[in-house]
Amino acid sequence: MDRLDNTIRPYAWGSTTAIPQLLGVEPSGEPQAEMWMGAHPGAPSRTPRGPLNEVIDEAPERELGSQAVARFGPRLPFLLKVLAAAAPLSLQVHPNLEQAREGYEDEERRGIPIDVPHRNYKDANHKPELICALTEFDGLCGFRAPDAAADLLAGLDVDSLKPYVDLLRAHPEEAALREVLTAVLSADPEDMARTVGQAAAACERLGGDYAPYADIARHYPGDPGVIAAMLLNRVRLQPGEALFLGAGVPHAYLNGLGVEIMANSDNVLRCGLTPKHVDVPELLRIVRFEASDPGILRPEASPDGEELYETPIDEFRLSRYVLAEGAAPQVLTRGTPQILLCTAGVVRVGEDVLVPGDSVFVPADEKTEVSGGGTLFRATVVV
Repeated sequence: MDRLDNTIRPYAWGSTTAIPQLLGVEPSGEPQAEMWMGAHPGAPSRTPRGPLNEVIDEAPERELGSQAVARFGPRLPFLLKVLAAAAPLSLQVHPNLEQAREGYEDEERRGIPIDVPHRNYKDANHKPELICALTEFDGLCGFRAPDAAADLLAGLDVDSLKPYVDLLRAHPEEAALREVLTAVLSADPEDMARTVGQAAAACERLGGDYAPYADIARHYPGDPGVIAAMLLNRVRLQPGEALFLGAGVPHAYLNGLGVEIMANSDNVLRCGLTPKHVDVPELLRIVRFEASDPGILRPEASPDGEELYETPIDEFRLSRYVLAEGAAPQVLTRGTPQILLCTAGVVRVGEDVLVPGDSVFVPADEKTEVSGGGTLFRATVVV
């Protein structure tokens, strides 16, 4: 078992206080957006044996287990994060596995360098995600029903939005959502900036259900993603609740602290709320144009105390233990690799003691007992 020393990414949307508060350290004044735990080559966790990706490379079957290597190859298939948003992240979707492979191979054939801003596919993998709230957590996830989106836009009483309202009310669901998102993202930038400005002023005036979009517009004035965001469901998670974000589902995180786990990929197609590249034709190929319930997840408890967040993905499996001081130790031995993260209290993992923000990597088949009084998240895979 290796204690992890993890990189904190200072993205501009990050909170200046949330991760420092979790870690019990003084804020630096700079945004601290994501703490990465895993073997991603962009910021691998450091261990006493070296960077985790190099530790795994030296002996994949010993570290990951033969079943995980046979299923996913000689790499850790997931990346675990603590995410702290103080401003909206980009509105985005992720491809499914087939789309990612096709997109990656196409860009490789066309000789598009992997590190240029207009490259869409950095790898050939999909990127399903799960976010579990540690505090109240606001986000956008999946399309509203077209009638509900039409009502929200109509309430702004902005003339240039009325054609979108009519489209949403006149067409079948898929066609309506596709046509409106296409029109928003393809509009003349100056015309759309004026529309967004008028919509933002109306949101400020109306407040209530419109308040989140006024806040988004303050961060991204004139961005067409402000209107696109109003097509989506707004979600507020309470601590312990989670969202699963599958392929093709448009989403954005707005505010809050959470534990996030994802397949080990960088593939993102952006819809807006970003100065980064937006490839509209490719985005429209990936988006699933269907209204959906965001589907808030609550953990399912087993007799041994494990609380599991069920998802249809095998590359990651996230659960938590809420441990009571004095209770019998829980045995967490598995034939797969694990990362354990403490988010509250004091947790003993074998002879090691974890406090909030501490994490360890547990190789496959290593016997692990946990006890203490606190909350422990467990990340592993399904084989």
